[in-house]
Amino acid sequence: MELARKLGLFDSTMVVVGNVIGSGIFLTTGIMATYIPSPGWILLAWIGGGLITLTGALTYSELGVLFPEAGGQYVYLKEAYGPLIGFLFGWITFLIYMTGSIAALSVAFSEYLGIFLPSMSDMVSTEIHLFNQYIHIGISVGQLVAVGIILVLSLVNYLGLVLGKTLLNIVTVIKIGALLALVFLGLTLGRGGSFALNINPEGVSFGRLLAGFGVALISVTWAFDGWNNLNFVAGEIKNPRRNLPFALIIGITAILFLYALINIVYLYALPVNEMAGEIRVAEKAVSVLFGTTSGALISIVVLISIFGTLNGSILAAPRVYYAMAKDRLFFKKAAEVHPRFRTPGFAIIAQAVWSSILALSGTFEQLITFVIFISILFWIAGAAAIFTLRRKYPEREGSYKTWGYPLIPMIYILTLSGILINTLFEKPVESFAGIGIMIAGVPVYYFWNKFRRKNFSGETYDRD
Repeated sequence: MELARKLGLFDSTMVVVGNVIGSGIFLTTGIMATYIPSPGWILLAWIGGGLITLTGALTYSELGVLFPEAGGQYVYLKEAYGPLIGFLFGWITFLIYMTGSIAALSVAFSEYLGIFLPSMSDMVSTEIHLFNQYIHIGISVGQLVAVGIILVLSLVNYLGLVLGKTLLNIVTVIKIGALLALVFLGLTLGRGGSFALNINPEGVSFGRLLAGFGVALISVTWAFDGWNNLNFVAGEIKNPRRNLPFALIIGITAILFLYALINIVYLYALPVNEMAGEIRVAEKAVSVLFGTTSGALISIVVLISIFGTLNGSILAAPRVYYAMAKDRLFFKKAAEVHPRFRTPGFAIIAQAVWSSILALSGTFEQLITFVIFISILFWIAGAAAIFTLRRKYPEREGSYKTWGYPLIPMIYILTLSGILINTLFEKPVESFAGIGIMIAGVPVYYFWNKFRRKNFSGETYDRD
């Protein structure tokens, strides 16, 4: 039983948009304004980050056409560098990267919901008697709601790709509509001021602006994160040789324009000096434009946005574990496709359980910072795989080749390398902790390899 190809071009584009537009666009600009106190530089950073993301999408489009199957980056790394590197990507993805992101999104959803339901902060306490000791356990209602939303959305995606994609499409369309409404109403009816797109504000040296631009670009890059989740579900895209590249290009281009317009609204509402350091910049901008009582409206938009991104992550990520299991590098049952729903049911369940544990533990935020460095490293390795795979599989002819090859992949690789180096210097403890977590996967790989040879010798799986 194989996964069914049920994602068309529109569905695939919604996967891109739905996975990318989460909470970043509502929070990031205020942080950026601290480093680049200039409207012109802020917009340039958002446009530049979008164009860099587009170079990555153009590169990953060819990889997706070369290997139009479930697993995305796991498959590219395995084919280019061997199964160990592919496994380490999957190890980080399941252990922290995607499951931690799902936990973070679910908790963020419950926190924003708490604006309307203050009881979400209430604690549920119990005591466990263990080894003659009483252990006190306290969990907030918000954490329980976070787990509940993970389980509900996991069930939706377990019951079928059509159900999961329909929910994703509806929420993403609502999300786009709400953001466009914010842009239109903000610029036409909002009580904003005016701003000049100056690139050299008074009292700020060009060197400081340039350094700040580099830091701001990191925030923008993360606000665009999630686009490559589409490659995880390549095995379920109809006509992937056409639809996968088009969905990536259309989706990221649309996000780029939308992000630029939203930031124009922020800059119209707030002077840069009032924006600097403001975490909830969207809420503050809307309050200025429409009055203090309208701040709750943006919280509803954020709720919808996070909900859609959470559903998109839960939909896409299990395909990595499914692909690993097909290579017998994950639990055997994760390679099974539900005979009725045609979904990787066990992989979805495993992800839901571990994400819920992370959400309840409250440690996921720190864990995610540990793997930022390694995640960037894997993105670079994935993009660089295009050079190896072109030589390794010259007989594989796809309908799409990366535009501007080899310049476009090199721009993406070099830009991410700069961000990688900056991350290493800015967060050395977290970076080396991430390296340690990755290295911990090496003995796990060899143990698992030994186990599979002993228990599954002669057993094969059909590839997609």
